[in-house]
Amino acid sequence: MRQGADPYCGPAPLPEDLASSWNFDPLLIAVFAGVAAACLMMSRERRIAALKSPVALAGWAVLLTAFISPLCALASALFSARVFHHVLLVALAAPLFALAFPPRATLRRVPVSGLVLIHAICMWVWHTPGPYAFALDSTAAYWMMEASLFLSAFLLWQAVLDRRNHAGATLAALLATVIQMGMLGALLTFAARPLFDHHMATTLPYGLTPLDDQQLAGLLMWVPASMTYLAAAALLAARMLETHPLPAQGGRPA
Repeated sequence: MRQGADPYCGPAPLPEDLASSWNFDPLLIAVFAGVAAACLMMSRERRIAALKSPVALAGWAVLLTAFISPLCALASALFSARVFHHVLLVALAAPLFALAFPPRATLRRVPVSGLVLIHAICMWVWHTPGPYAFALDSTAAYWMMEASLFLSAFLLWQAVLDRRNHAGATLAALLATVIQMGMLGALLTFAARPLFDHHMATTLPYGLTPLDDQQLAGLLMWVPASMTYLAAAALLAARMLETHPLPAQGGRPA
């Protein structure tokens, strides 16, 4: 794979060509249409959740932005754009769809700690140089990366948003995810040299050196990607305090 040539999103565009670099891949459009058609054949309750609820519609909008807008092409040029693309998948689209689609009974048997581990493995594997290069070797590998990131995040969000799960375990899962994403972001931010060969020759037209681009990617992973998980953790902690308030301090002993 030559530098800047993405198996799916195409060659890295120049800044002046970016605005017109929309992805109208017929197969992708057909997949979205097929999913919508499948949703129409669901039960009425799940059909409304999939196609009419505000959170589901917002989730579809995020996916369309990630894969059809010029962001897809920009990810061929900038590693930071690729990370932002992945942030949209795992920290925005995944929780929106998890809100629209509560987990089925069979999935509730999977411990939330296991889902945290699976999601962490996906995040770390696909954002290290070797696997990242592999993902850009073919369209199949690219979609393996995208699907595993989204699905692992979706299943984790289903678990943490399910009020039937133990609140303490859920809070620990959210905080563990924040920590591992922060560690990955810090490693990318403070690396002494650029690590991703794919972007070595594609960042300068955008005013960034490869190292600048990688540092920006690390910051995106470190801060914005963690905010949704932190917000969920804060809301859960507040709910726990409402349910089990701290005991009032007694008066001073006589």
